[in-house]
Amino acid sequence: MSTPDKRVVLVTGATGGLGTAMCKKLYEDGYIVVGNYRNEEKAKVWQQQLHDEGFDIRMYYADVASYESCGEMISKITSEIGNVDVLVNNAGITKDGAFRKMTPENWHAVISTNLDSVFNCTRHVINPMIDKGFGRVINISSVNGQRGQFGQANYSAAKAGMHGFTKTLAMEVANKGVTVNTISPGYIGTDMVMAVKEEIRNQIIAQIPMGRLGGTEEVAYLVSFLASEHASFITGANLSINGGQHVY
Repeated sequence: MSTPDKRVVLVTGATGGLGTAMCKKLYEDGYIVVGNYRNEEKAKVWQQQLHDEGFDIRMYYADVASYESCGEMISKITSEIGNVDVLVNNAGITKDGAFRKMTPENWHAVISTNLDSVFNCTRHVINPMIDKGFGRVINISSVNGQRGQFGQANYSAAKAGMHGFTKTLAMEVANKGVTVNTISPGYIGTDMVMAVKEEIRNQIIAQIPMGRLGGTEEVAYLVSFLASEHASFITGANLSINGGQHVY
């Protein structure tokens, strides 16, 4: 079972660019890191690559859009490793398109994966956190949940909804030793962003006052800080990490 210096962290959507950086940083900081995946073939390759780099990350399947699937995953983690002490709700997808052309399928797919998942995972870990008197829930939102973005009505709604969830749950568990916070990254140099045409990418960078994309490791450091004892008085917050692209 987990101890103060070996707490169990579950990162959903672990195999993406941000998820990978988070898993590595948390592992380096002494946590028992568990990664969630949906694509088994991709997860096996990812796990082996990290193992070759010296990172021992346990992997568990769940469709985060399914409450039952999340429950099965967390039940297995609890029985095989221990209670989840830190939950990083990182899983997310995009299905962009102007709202006047957006299909119900693309709306519900993004809401289910990006927002329903936060309920589905958090609901299964919150009571053990309360019983233990320690817990961290860290929700990965987006600058576009704060300011909106053309073609992302579904994504922006989900990401904004994450912080509404954060604020209310933070109030409910504030005196239980559990903190709940949101991180809203701007444009980060993930494989997905780097795959964008250079011309378009340069247009994005031109809108960032710092004149560069964020690093995945910079977001990972913030996640690890919020997971730590040092962040015990921070709750209900939305921490922006966007190079000054959106300030308020």
